[in-house]
Amino acid sequence: MPDPIQPLACQRDLFSLPDHVHYLNCASRSPLAHPVEDAGIAGLRSKRVPLLTHDDFFGLPDRIRAQFAKLINTSAPQQIALIPAVSYGMAIVAKNTPLAAGQRIVLVDRQFPSDVYAFRRLAAESGASITTVHAPDAKHQGQAWSEALIDALTPDAGLIVVPHVHWTDGTTFDLEAIGRRARDVGAAFVVDGTQSVGALPFDAALIQPDALVCAGYKWLFGPYTSGVAYFGERYLDGIPLEENWISRAESDNFSQLVQYQDAYQPGAIRYDMGERSNFIQLPMLHAALDLVLRWRPERVQAYCQQLTAPLLADIRALGYHTADEPSRAHHIFGVRMPPEVPLDRLKAALTERHIHVSVRGDAVRVAPHVYNTETDVSALRDALAAVKVTPHVTSHA
Repeated sequence: MPDPIQPLACQRDLFSLPDHVHYLNCASRSPLAHPVEDAGIAGLRSKRVPLLTHDDFFGLPDRIRAQFAKLINTSAPQQIALIPAVSYGMAIVAKNTPLAAGQRIVLVDRQFPSDVYAFRRLAAESGASITTVHAPDAKHQGQAWSEALIDALTPDAGLIVVPHVHWTDGTTFDLEAIGRRARDVGAAFVVDGTQSVGALPFDAALIQPDALVCAGYKWLFGPYTSGVAYFGERYLDGIPLEENWISRAESDNFSQLVQYQDAYQPGAIRYDMGERSNFIQLPMLHAALDLVLRWRPERVQAYCQQLTAPLLADIRALGYHTADEPSRAHHIFGVRMPPEVPLDRLKAALTERHIHVSVRGDAVRVAPHVYNTETDVSALRDALAAVKVTPHVTSHA
């Protein structure tokens, strides 16, 4: 039997967030934790006397692969590449997914642009078409949306790109069911885990994605321009975007580098970005993943659920709308405003109270984490209550 979830205490002391700042926007970017900051400073200072070792070039990248493999439950760290951005990982997928004219690429409506542009080009160059699956107007939106995606996976579908969690409102998708259907029709199954991995459990052995691409500066708590991607068997013999010296066979033997090699390092290492052994950012990402593994995604979910449950009950009573469970995650969710809430007044109330969230049209995206406290949640509750306009009632004498 799995170990019971041990409650996670607030981790605010690991961060430099001022008491008056209510940062509920990890979906935009995470704050910098002290161990990650320390690792970056040490890496920066190492440039003073740059006595680099074999471990700096090869050992640390491999330890990061092992950390991420543990996080997503795969026993194949060699199938993990170090990338600078989601767009880079998706470009690798697009370059190595052969499609024929008449095949379809299935995408999710309002998907983040980095999950779209590479596949628009792929469609234009291959003669394939794009099917965008829109959110159904249903109470259990996540389940209904997943079913709509499964229905779109007919035998002419060659590729589906889907997030684990929708970046605008936290809608979760049934990746196990979508993946099964993709395999049934032979379509490549690609997941953007940027808004989930690290904060929501992800089991690669169970979900079996052909590729999983993650930015590192959000729920993985790493620096900007750092990311990781897992590639399944479908992509392990592909062509990388760059022809790096370090991704070639025997590249760890510096004295033989001009004995040029056509073979790559095993697995997905061929897809590593150029200068992947960034001596400032990689130590930061390593320290960040150490924190994430210590917190454990299931405990992050439990912490966020307990923290925000009273908030959600209170603001629903005020007329605000949030999706029902299990259609959304606990670490990121959308709060839709009633018509009588003026957007300008809401933004002013948030700014006045030093509340940091993302306002998206008629919705507020709230993204808490383990550094947030009841004070942060209460501040948001007060702001939403303050801008709720009471309809004017004219009295007749």
